[in-house]
Amino acid sequence: MISYAFLALIPAVLAAQAPQFTPPAFSPTSTSTNYVGQTNGTLPKSTVVPGKVFDRFTQIWIENTDFDVASTSKTFVELAKQGILLTSSYAVTHPSEPNYAASMGGDFFGMGDDDLYNIPSNISTIVDLLQAKNVSWAAYQENLPFDGYQGFNFKSPNYLNTSAPDYAYYVRKHNPPVLYDSITSVPERLARIRNFNDFAADVNASAIPQWVFVTPNMMNDAHDTDIDFASDWLESWLVPLLSDPNFNDNRTLILLTFDENETYEINNRIYSILLGGAIPEKLRGTVDPTYYTHYSSLSSVEANWGLGSLGRQDTNKFVADAVGYKNLNITGNDIPLTNLTGDIPGPLNPEFFVPFSAPNMNATSAGGGPVFVAPTLNLSVTAQTLPPPVNLTALNQTVPASGYPNTTSTIPPGPSPSTTTGGVARDVVGSVFIAVVAAGAAVFMTT
Repeated sequence: MISYAFLALIPAVLAAQAPQFTPPAFSPTSTSTNYVGQTNGTLPKSTVVPGKVFDRFTQIWIENTDFDVASTSKTFVELAKQGILLTSSYAVTHPSEPNYAASMGGDFFGMGDDDLYNIPSNISTIVDLLQAKNVSWAAYQENLPFDGYQGFNFKSPNYLNTSAPDYAYYVRKHNPPVLYDSITSVPERLARIRNFNDFAADVNASAIPQWVFVTPNMMNDAHDTDIDFASDWLESWLVPLLSDPNFNDNRTLILLTFDENETYEINNRIYSILLGGAIPEKLRGTVDPTYYTHYSSLSSVEANWGLGSLGRQDTNKFVADAVGYKNLNITGNDIPLTNLTGDIPGPLNPEFFVPFSAPNMNATSAGGGPVFVAPTLNLSVTAQTLPPPVNLTALNQTVPASGYPNTTSTIPPGPSPSTTTGGVARDVVGSVFIAVVAAGAAVFMTT
C-alpha cells in the first residue's frame, strides 16, 4: 500500500525536477558557450530601404500556449501596455512546423506534422520578395550549432542541469527558412540562418537586418516548459533589447507571437503583441480586434516595402489604412476554424497528396508588386488543374519532398483513389482553406 506521506511528497519531487530558468548568456548582447555555435563575424551593414511605416520588422515566436493562459503572464501583460495587443490573432493550423512554414512561404502546403521536409527550390518565399527590393534579412536561432545547419535537431550540453544528458535545445521544425530549398541551396542565403552568438555580434555592430525572424530554444520558447519560463526568458532577453537603439529604434516594428495554441479543441487563437519604436505613443496600451493570421506578417511586410507577392495566402486586396486600403472585418462566426490538422490537401500531406501548384498569378499584392515566380516553376499546374488527392500512406509511399536528400515535387507512381473519394475529401476541407485565403492576409494597423 502506498502511504499518504509518500503521495504528499510527489508534488515536491516533480517541482524539483522541473527546470528553473537560467539565462543562457549574461545579456542578449553577450556571447555564450551555452549557445555552442561560434561567432561568425557580423553581417555587412546594408543600405536601409525605407518602408512606409517601419524600416525593420522583427518577429519572435513563442510556443503552444492558449490566449487565456498567456494573458495570465505579468510579463506579457506589461509588454502589451507598451504596444498593441492583437485580440483576434490566429495561427493557421496545427502542429508547429506548418505554422512556421506558412510564415515564410505563404502556405503550409497541407503539412500536418513536424516531419523533415525540403520544400523544392522553385517554391518562393518572402526572401525572394525582400531581395528583389534589396531589403536585408536574417533568421536567428537560439542554440543553432553553426550557421546554416540543416539537421533535424541538435543536442548540446544541458546548461540548466549540468548533471543531465545533452539536451535538444534546437529543432529544425522551428526554423522556417531552413525548410525551403530556395534558401538552403544558395550559400549566401543559407549563411543568413544564424545563431545567437551572431545575433549578439550583429546588435553590437548595429548590423541587424531589416527583416528578422527569432526563435528561442525549446526551453525558452515554452515548448518544453511553460508560459512562466518563457516570460522569464523575455525579461532577460527582449526587455533589455527594447531599450537598445541598435535593436529597437523609432522605425522598428516587433511582433511577439505564438506559433499555435495548446488546446486543439478550440479555435487557434494566439496572443500577439506589436511592439517597438514604430508604435505611436497614442496607440501604446491599446488593442486591435482585427482578424490576423501568420499570413498577416507577410502581407504587412509586402505593403510596407511595396513588394511583390507569393501569390498564395499572403495575397488579399484588403489591407490596412496606413497603406491606402482597408482590412476585412472578420468577426464572430465568420472567423474560420484553423484548429484542424492534416485535413488540407497538399504536396506535404501523405493522406491527401497533390503536387505543388503554381501561385495565383492574378493575386493582388498588399505591396502592389507582381507575383514572384521562380524560373523553373511549371505555371500550367494550377489549383484548378490538380488531380484528386492520393493517399500515399495507403500506398506505402511518402511525399516526395520529405526526408533527406532534397527532392523535387512530382506525383509518385501508383493508382489514384476514386474520383468520388478524392473529390469529397477535397470539397470538405477546401471550404476552410478558401476561407483562410479570403481573410487571413490583413495588414497590421500601426498608424
